[in-house]
Amino acid sequence: CTRKPQIMLSQLHSLSYETDGRYATDEELKVIDDFVRSFALRAQTYQQLQAIEGQILQQVYIKMRSRHPELLVSGSTDVSAKWKRDTIRVLRYSAIAMLLNDPDSLRERLLFWMKTIMKAFGAERSCNVTYQVMQEVVKQQLSPTQASLFCPILEMNRQVLGAV
Repeated sequence: CTRKPQIMLSQLHSLSYETDGRYATDEELKVIDDFVRSFALRAQTYQQLQAIEGQILQQVYIKMRSRHPELLVSGSTDVSAKWKRDTIRVLRYSAIAMLLNDPDSLRERLLFWMKTIMKAFGAERSCNVTYQVMQEVVKQQLSPTQASLFCPILEMNRQVLGAV
């Protein structure tokens, strides 16, 4: 389907308006069918992400610290704790966006807001590296099928938050 992914409730709401007084077409019903068919894998991946969140964060942090320690310092201040808080927040919102097949809401409701903050602090390079490294870690921690669901969202995070 060429329709942009939306949260399932929004899709149902749109479908109810689009089909006012008529039956839905096969193409309109395909959106729901595709969501239902992929939901079990999305739910399994979500639960796996929840279970290994700490491992993902720790591995990304270790790789960041070894490859680019300068990105975890602002002036003479260690910003690791802030980096961890922000990264956990984005990781959790990304997981729910993957579960609901709703990357657009993630981008519009969180990432654009965070981009402004990251830009104000000059943290774009840190974000770029963080979500690039996180994709590496996720590919090691999840099955290839699960990673194929989640990595596009991490790449979107990298592109939005890491854009200079």
